[in-house]
Amino acid sequence: MSGNETVKEDRPVRTLSRIGRRPIPIPHGVEVEIKTGEVTVTGPMGTLTQRYHPEVRVAIEDGAVIVERLSERKFHHALHGLTRSLIANAVQGVTEGYTKTLELMGVGYRVLQDGPGIVLSVGFSHTVGISPPEGVTMEVEGNNRVHVRGIDKQKVGALAAKVRKVRPPNAYKEKGIKYQGEVLHFKPGKAAARKA
Repeated sequence: MSGNETVKEDRPVRTLSRIGRRPIPIPHGVEVEIKTGEVTVTGPMGTLTQRYHPEVRVAIEDGAVIVERLSERKFHHALHGLTRSLIANAVQGVTEGYTKTLELMGVGYRVLQDGPGIVLSVGFSHTVGISPPEGVTMEVEGNNRVHVRGIDKQKVGALAAKVRKVRPPNAYKEKGIKYQGEVLHFKPGKAAARKA
């Protein structure tokens, strides 16, 4: 080998979907049925059916759900991780369920239970009523906290986002509806800036 030649190091090939390769363990008491284009998961909290793209392979091996892609194309890499995540969410949903909690901030802001739904009083001249879709429940705690629960992660997240959208947190005042644990960054406002 001459002195002008360079040695190329063997570098590992970058993979786009590490999540997709992880098996999904099937917990005790959960049944998974695979049909063409869909997976049905049944557990203690209910049943969910998740459709998947025909260009990924889904199978059950050694007590776990395995998701495989058909090629190394970027499109298949994306489908691989997405499909695995959706099925894993379904397994967790029928086993433990999902909960999103929202908190109301502001003087006079309150929420009341109204049958299966809720009624929000958040500074408007009128109240705002919200009803949950099938498979999702809403539970009021005190007068400023709402728990959104269900086995479908997408439905729970969508309903919680709908509630928050009624009165998102104000950047200048500590008012609005926020997720429990959400970190908010408030701005001082013009009056505070002038004092500084």
